[in-house]
Amino acid sequence: MDLHLSDKHVLITGGSKGIGLACAHAFLQEGAKVSLVSRNIANLSAARAQLQATFPAEHIHTVAANLRDAQAALVALDSAEAAFGPVDVLVNSAGAAKRTTAPELTPEAWADAMQAKYFTYIHMINPSIQRMAARGQGTVVNVVGNGGKVASPMHLPGGAANAALMLASAGLAAAYGPQGIRVNAINPGLTRTDRLQEGMVTNARMQGISIEQAMQQAVDKIPLGRMAEPEEIAHAVLFLASSKASYITGICMSMDGALNPIVV
Repeated sequence: MDLHLSDKHVLITGGSKGIGLACAHAFLQEGAKVSLVSRNIANLSAARAQLQATFPAEHIHTVAANLRDAQAALVALDSAEAAFGPVDVLVNSAGAAKRTTAPELTPEAWADAMQAKYFTYIHMINPSIQRMAARGQGTVVNVVGNGGKVASPMHLPGGAANAALMLASAGLAAAYGPQGIRVNAINPGLTRTDRLQEGMVTNARMQGISIEQAMQQAVDKIPLGRMAEPEEIAHAVLFLASSKASYITGICMSMDGALNPIVV
């Protein structure tokens, strides 16, 4: 199936690890040119080396930026477009809020979650989508945790940030649809990444069990009997970014293995 992504410029935030890096692999396989943004230079270097082992180096651009800073996001966007031209597809997969139990929450914890998860997305979406609108084409796919749909007592600030991103995604789809822009969100559930391991530490501590036990308890609740692989999330991102999803916009699609069988 031709997804018509060859030679498209795809900018991926959080592209040095986990779901973001899996997305980079998927788009490069389709012949796209990929710009990866991450705040960690070492992780970016490792990601570039891994990708260059399979794909042409001239199709890969990396830029380090802390997306909590709106100006840094703008500089990263300018760097990407200087390398490969206008961004056709923006994939946001950067940032993660710390898991904090309800009794430990402080005003600072709530604010930090919004900076870590919400504004790291918004600071890149805002200038990117405005440039897309001026050209009359573009696609945005936001990878937003399923905690925005289902509240977790151990992830309230992060879940609130995710919920805000979901509303922003749907609202931007409506606002920019007339300019030919599509905006969608994917809500992964438990996915086998380094970030998942970090989150399980809090779960294990709250229950007084080992991390391995916490992981097994989580898997036991999933009807499919396993967690998602990053590549599986990337395949959904790829589809939503492609011409095959040309009439899909404004959705927030759950990918949690039917852990929360809800109708949205």
